[in-house]
Amino acid sequence: MTTSLLDISTYLPGDPVSADYYAGYAESDDLRENVMFKAPKFRHHVAEGETAIDMVERAAAGLIERHGHEFIENVDALISHVQLPDMPFYGGGGGMAHRLGMKPNWVLDLHNGGCAAFVLGMNVARMLIESGQAETALIAVAQNAAGTIFDQQTIRTKSQASVPGDGAAVGLVVRSDKSPILDIECRTYGQYAGDMTIAVKPERKWWQAGPGEGCIGFTESKITKVLARGNRQVPEVSYAVCDRIGIKPKDLDLLVTNQPNRAFLRNWRDALELPKERHRDTFDECGNLFAAGIPINLERAISEGQLKSGDVALMAAFAHAGDFAGAAAIRWGGRD
Repeated sequence: MTTSLLDISTYLPGDPVSADYYAGYAESDDLRENVMFKAPKFRHHVAEGETAIDMVERAAAGLIERHGHEFIENVDALISHVQLPDMPFYGGGGGMAHRLGMKPNWVLDLHNGGCAAFVLGMNVARMLIESGQAETALIAVAQNAAGTIFDQQTIRTKSQASVPGDGAAVGLVVRSDKSPILDIECRTYGQYAGDMTIAVKPERKWWQAGPGEGCIGFTESKITKVLARGNRQVPEVSYAVCDRIGIKPKDLDLLVTNQPNRAFLRNWRDALELPKERHRDTFDECGNLFAAGIPINLERAISEGQLKSGDVALMAAFAHAGDFAGAAAIRWGGRD
């Protein structure tokens, strides 16, 4: 019973925002020279009033064009992840299903997957299909924090603000042997789940009203730990998948990861002994795309002919401060 990642379509909001935009606001920052916060040349920002549901609808346009409205409307399961939910009390899956005209049997919102949410979504979709609970699944991810949280008046002055970019992607998983999912590895590291925090001055809970604007609570100590975890976890899950499918990492046709910064990208391909040309990224065009990074880069590789029929692609990522990591391999069968 084979499950395939049949197709992907993506969306980037608005015109590119250059590094000069942030340079105009930059203030003294103890972390400005840290490798975590070396700014990309460009990134995209969600428009004012643009919702995560809007982004997913726009990302799905390519799938609808290639497969038809009726096919998408009849997908059995919708699996979603949104970096900044439109509403804090419920996920965006229901609204996405309605906007796309779907009436799925399963609507699942994934928060814990973070930057590895697309891999986690593939794993959930595969389990639903192989257990007979579904024939088709749509994975929808939206990163919308760059033009919102990181563009707040007092936050855009910080070094961390210039790195994220916004984007969305939708992947179609079906019962098929067209582009088979060869293997998936997902690991949870619950001991690190509380290490990502929101920093607000004056201090308060994230939901309480107050004068300060919130951002990610980075310190030199936390960054050191996150770098060590990310450098270890992504290669570990990648090697686990490669071992089971009988391919050495250096023989992969394509590696696609999340793209927090240039240091991680370099360290991961070095660990897997892959040349830069076989590790696809759009960091300098799009910045840190969080969960949207893997599908956006995979779709670029497909559309530009970098990933060819018969090629094996590995997707790998870690999330937050290292509380989750995942890797998935597919044998790409091409687009009809």
